[in-house]
Amino acid sequence: MAEPSHYASEQRSADLRWWAAANYLTVAQIYLQDNALLREPLHPDHIKPRLLGHWGTSPALSMIYTVLNRLIRDTGQDCLYVTGPGHGGPALVACAYLDGTYSEVYPKVSADADGLTALVRQFSTPGGIPSHVSVQTPGSIHEGGELGYALAHAAGAAFDRPDLLVACVIGDGEAETGPLSASWKLPAFLQARRDGAVLPILQLNGYKISGPTVLGRASDEEVSAYLHSQGWEPVVVAGDDPEVVIGDLHRAVAAARARIVEIQRRARSAGASAGVAGPERWPAIILRTPKGWTGPHTVDGVQVEGTHRAHQVPLAGVKQNPEHLAQLEAWMRSYRPEELFDDAGRLVADLQELAPAGGKRMSATPYANGGLLVTPLPIPALEPYACAVTAPGAGVHENTEPLGRLLRDIYRADTREDGGGTFRLFCPDETASNRLQAVFEATDRCLQTAPLPTDDHLSPEGRVMEVLSEHLCQGWLEGYLLSGGHGLFATYEAFAMVSASMLVQHTKWLQHAETLPWRADVASLNVLLTSTCWRNDHNGFSHQGPGLIDTAIPLSPDVVRVWLPPDANTTLSIARHCLNSRNHVNLMVVDKQPHLQFLSLDEAEAHCAVGAGVWHWAGTEAGDDRSPTDGPDEEPDVVLAAAGDVPTLETLAAAALLREYVPYLRVRVVNVVDLMALLPPDDHPHGFGEKFFRELFTADTDVVFAFHGYPRAVHQLLHGRENPGRFHVRGFSEQGTTTTPFDMVVLNRMSRYHLVLEALRRARRVPERGRELAAYCHAQLERHHDYVREHLEDMPEISGWRWPAQG
Repeated sequence: MAEPSHYASEQRSADLRWWAAANYLTVAQIYLQDNALLREPLHPDHIKPRLLGHWGTSPALSMIYTVLNRLIRDTGQDCLYVTGPGHGGPALVACAYLDGTYSEVYPKVSADADGLTALVRQFSTPGGIPSHVSVQTPGSIHEGGELGYALAHAAGAAFDRPDLLVACVIGDGEAETGPLSASWKLPAFLQARRDGAVLPILQLNGYKISGPTVLGRASDEEVSAYLHSQGWEPVVVAGDDPEVVIGDLHRAVAAARARIVEIQRRARSAGASAGVAGPERWPAIILRTPKGWTGPHTVDGVQVEGTHRAHQVPLAGVKQNPEHLAQLEAWMRSYRPEELFDDAGRLVADLQELAPAGGKRMSATPYANGGLLVTPLPIPALEPYACAVTAPGAGVHENTEPLGRLLRDIYRADTREDGGGTFRLFCPDETASNRLQAVFEATDRCLQTAPLPTDDHLSPEGRVMEVLSEHLCQGWLEGYLLSGGHGLFATYEAFAMVSASMLVQHTKWLQHAETLPWRADVASLNVLLTSTCWRNDHNGFSHQGPGLIDTAIPLSPDVVRVWLPPDANTTLSIARHCLNSRNHVNLMVVDKQPHLQFLSLDEAEAHCAVGAGVWHWAGTEAGDDRSPTDGPDEEPDVVLAAAGDVPTLETLAAAALLREYVPYLRVRVVNVVDLMALLPPDDHPHGFGEKFFRELFTADTDVVFAFHGYPRAVHQLLHGRENPGRFHVRGFSEQGTTTTPFDMVVLNRMSRYHLVLEALRRARRVPERGRELAAYCHAQLERHHDYVREHLEDMPEISGWRWPAQG
């Protein structure tokens, strides 16, 4: 590829020196704890006792960074750098240091000799920084430790940010993952009028940690054809001569940016009414360079550069092996550090000038510190969306439908003139299925193709992101949030497990971000789990699984929240809280099907603010049915507790049976919305204090707890509470099939009849008619078994049950 005339030889020479400085600091971070500038001969004492880090991908990452710096200085382009090969952390730390940002963020790592010593000592050492492009790295929104999400995060960062170019490096190892393979479909969703652009750079160095990669062994023609089939227009830059490659890469990047600007100019001048003929064909770059480029070619007679052996530490044992130590010193001196850093240890002046200014630096861009850009979400007052509740348990409504109307009006209030905004809903083809379809009154599903007459609320201008990949939905949302947006990921509960490890990684990111004062607060990751295990009776066992709760609850207590609203109004209250929150991962578990409604909006707001409460109207601790011998301060004989919509229904039905048959039994009914509040206050910020915990559950009364998920989750949370063995939890026990709604709770032994039998076993006393009630429950379970098999539906007294009117 010919070199562009405007990339003058002196510019190329300067960029190669800046790249050499980045490579030098990368090697120094991996190996050195002292003598950072080799001002004296290298000695074993200068070497770290443990060598950790990855060299193989680093030279390509820093060359791309160098070329992007040149592009930013030439054009003023806002650019965000996302690196899929996140284990190239030392390269990105080196670049941020050379930019000057690192010393601004971490003054102890100053831009001088002492700062260089601090820089190299901190890398992959106790009390220092991780080896990946982690949250501690300025300019990063993507760690890359768990491969597969780089292009999804880059896409999320570009949505609704029309001035941003996201350069996304994808390693050929990462390209083998399922999420990354799905991510190539981005052109079908990127809207040139209101969105920024993503420039994928597929970095083919040929190897993973111990063997070759699929695309690394494919020909340029085959790789180009693959990307072309996904909607991209790729060009190939390949070679091992730095002077040639950097010129070719500069030309490719400049041409890609020019193509992007033209696509956006055309779309924005045409306006929304122009329509589209199909997705834009966006540019992409295939960069093929050796793994471990410019490092040791051969070690102990075995080739390293250009092989998998360059992946991590090319020269091991340098403290003990004088030959390796000498080879390391020669390698490091090949970059000529004495020409890159002055006597004070500062980067020489002419190289300092190569970094863009201020927030244009990729290490300082506010798009990588999204809390600097986030604005309050315009959430309307909840009253117009609330369900009218004249009496608890008397009316039925779909719990998520009012939330859909609230989200619709958030979209309306949030939309800019160009069609963009700061809020998006992400959902795998299930928005209407999850009863959130009211959003389509404000916007459509997004797809960059000309709509067909048979399409339903589909347009290139749409901002509801539906794609049949949980990885893409959550990855897009994470990138969107970390760059300053708000959003919600709604998915079937069982299939949220597809992207469960992404949630773990995002939680870890937020956990460490909280410790960094320079990281501004970002909007929370909100996950709505609906189509839940208890109401996927029609789909069957594959759709029945509440496991994401178990995945989330052991994670950082400063980050994770799990909410189990029992009805529509509590769902509204919790959703507003989650959408307003910062730096959290919120799981909202609420089913979409019609459910009984219990609390007015005011009652729901008060209940959710506390996190749990005694539903006095449902219990028999006070009232006409109490025994004359019961004192006013006597504790209940048994506590019925519930967390979740279906468990609440079954608990109330059990309470009604106990009231009817054994009215003298003192029953307390407790509803829990904030699951993490069951933890002691020392273990979670929401944890109930011991006094309030006793007010809910007493000190020693047995508690029959109906829970939405696996019973072990509640037992885990109650560990450390007083006498936790008195809690008897019923929940999902991995029993399911295609059956009726009530049969699901029967199969898992969480039905009202099972709860009554458990309450009778655990109560302080078994009152008169207790045996009769137990016999009735057993008979009803037998009757249910036969009835559903004969009639193929639940018994009328089950499907039509309402909370009985009192009086």
